[in-house]
Amino acid sequence: MHSSVLTPDAPPTMADVDVIEVEGPARLTGTVPVVGAKNSALKLMAAALLAEGTSTITNVPRITDMALMGEVLRRLGADVGFGTEADGSGSVTIDVPAVLAPEADYDLVRRLRASICVLGPLLARCGQARVAHPGGDAIGSRGLDMHVSGLARMGAEITSEHGFVVAHAPAGLSGGEIWLDFPSVGATENLLMAAVLARGTTVIDNAAREPEIIDICRMLAEMGAKIDGAGSSKLVIQGVDALQPVRHATVGDRIVAGTWAFGAAMTRGDVTVTGIDPHFLEIALDKIVQAGGLVEMREDSFRVVMADRPRAVDVVTLPFPGFATDLLPMAIALATVSDGVSMITENIFDGRFMFVQEMVRLGADIKTDGHHAVVRGRPSLSSAEVRATDIRAGAGLVIAGLCTDGTTTVRHAHHIDRGYPDFVADLKSLGIEARRAEAPADPEYSFG
Repeated sequence: MHSSVLTPDAPPTMADVDVIEVEGPARLTGTVPVVGAKNSALKLMAAALLAEGTSTITNVPRITDMALMGEVLRRLGADVGFGTEADGSGSVTIDVPAVLAPEADYDLVRRLRASICVLGPLLARCGQARVAHPGGDAIGSRGLDMHVSGLARMGAEITSEHGFVVAHAPAGLSGGEIWLDFPSVGATENLLMAAVLARGTTVIDNAAREPEIIDICRMLAEMGAKIDGAGSSKLVIQGVDALQPVRHATVGDRIVAGTWAFGAAMTRGDVTVTGIDPHFLEIALDKIVQAGGLVEMREDSFRVVMADRPRAVDVVTLPFPGFATDLLPMAIALATVSDGVSMITENIFDGRFMFVQEMVRLGADIKTDGHHAVVRGRPSLSSAEVRATDIRAGAGLVIAGLCTDGTTTVRHAHHIDRGYPDFVADLKSLGIEARRAEAPADPEYSFG
């Protein structure tokens, strides 16, 4: 493995700039690869804590969140190194000691919500954990109630002290029957990782079914865990005494793939996306077909072609296999240039519509009411300066900028860097005039 290429201070996709500029109108055309899913790779790194020794995770995205998670694991006692595989893809090697430090500090956890997933592994390995309440994207409240209640059913004693979740299981964890009120991905992951080393059998009912859950089940099974039901709403885990380190490849990123799919549809483009199982995106791709697009699905790729102006379609976000909430900004972006009126309904995060006013700055006609947005499509949008409020909103705004009449500037591009490796380079490869630029000082347009 090569020497470290990702560090918290200087990740390769995070240049000392904060603006992405694109020129419209433009069409996305060509082929674009996607690498491993951020939402899987981060949790796989946490899962590596369950086995003493060296695990290697390949096909990892070169994004800032990976560097942050690496630092979280380092402070827990692991030796973490980032490198490059022979095929040019990223990898991370995690050398886990026999004894871990059980505390995850606030200064890192607040910057990366996914780091809460170390709670289950730490409790399973150490019998205790002290993890700061997480931060993350500003897309609404995401409580830890199901994490806490599920771990309590497995015998953990959990309190909240001075901004930390403090958990103890001095006699170890025991299997239990757990019902999730909602198929939470984070809760499913934490409980799953705790259960694989617990005594006896744990049943997680109404579990999340996302491809990223299947991926972590695959890695845990390779490590020696006994898990039945991966991909279903019921997981049955038979605890084992110990796990072994492994080498595991991350599943492709369906959200990045979906971003390019919607980008092709709204720019009347022709894009082939590789490195992804298109069945992970069946509902999203079906919406593009309903909008008038052509979708060709292959084993590990798909192609989207949109010849004419898209037709308006309604979208409702739901847990997998429903329409992914992370693709809602792209669905709204498509609706803004579609022929007709679209109703977009968000059922997962109460703050997902925070970016809508930025889309309105591009000339979109959007009215929100609670968890609904009514979008009246227009033939084209108007270029403007906007800001990214979170990862997916930022990507959606950039893609929307391709449907405008000039230069669209998206500030706070560091959000996009957290989910999209080499976003500007990929745009250029698809025929777009895109660039990074210094964020100009502008007291008349301050984002705080």
